[in-house]
Amino acid sequence: MVGPSGAGKSTLINLLCRFYDLTQGEILIDGVPLSQLQLAAWRQHIAIVSQDIHMFSTTVRENIAYGQLEATDAEIVAAAKLANANEFIRQLPQGYETKVGDRGIRLSGGQRQRIALARAIIRNAELLILDEATNALDSVSENLIQEAINTFSQNRTVIVIAHRLSTIEKADQIIVWKRAGWLNRELSSNYSNAMDFLPDFTICNTVTPKAGRPR
Repeated sequence: MVGPSGAGKSTLINLLCRFYDLTQGEILIDGVPLSQLQLAAWRQHIAIVSQDIHMFSTTVRENIAYGQLEATDAEIVAAAKLANANEFIRQLPQGYETKVGDRGIRLSGGQRQRIALARAIIRNAELLILDEATNALDSVSENLIQEAINTFSQNRTVIVIAHRLSTIEKADQIIVWKRAGWLNRELSSNYSNAMDFLPDFTICNTVTPKAGRPR
C-alpha cells in the first residue's frame, strides 16, 4: 500500500490487528469476520515491523528472542541471518551478548530495523506487516532489508506500507491511497498505472515489477 501521510494506511493495519474495532463494515479472514476470531489466537499469526522500533535496553540476543521467548540460540542466529543482521552482530564488541542501550542507541537506524525484522522473522507468522519500515533508512540499509524480506516472504502474506513506490515495486498487488481513502488497486503488471494516481510524487524511473515477493 502506498500513499501520502494521513490517507488511512496505518489505520487499516490497526483495524486488521484489532487494536480497535470497526464501527461500520467488516474485515473478513478466509470468509470469517475478524470480530469473530479469538483475539490472542489471531495475533499469533501476525508479525509487525514499523518505522518506530522499540528496542529493549538489553542484549541483541534478547531483543531478537522477544519475538519468540522460547527460541533457541540456533533459531535466533537463523532469524538474524535471514534479516541480513548476523554479519554486523558478529562484529559488535560482544556479538549477540552486546547490550544495545536505551532504545537501541548504540546501533544505527538500519541495524535496529534489521534486528526488528529478525524479531518478526523468529515468530514465523503467516502475515508479516511492514509499516513504513524502511522509510527513514539510507539506500544501502533499505536494500539489505528488502533482500531479507524477499527471502523470508516465500509462502507468506506480506503487507507493505510505503511512501516510496520503489519499496513495493515487486508486490503482486499495489493499493494506492489518497486522503479520501482507498483510491485504486493494481496488479504488479500495471505498476505504471498505479504511479499515474500519484501526481504529487516524484517518479524518476518507471519500472515493471518482476514476479516475486512480497505478496
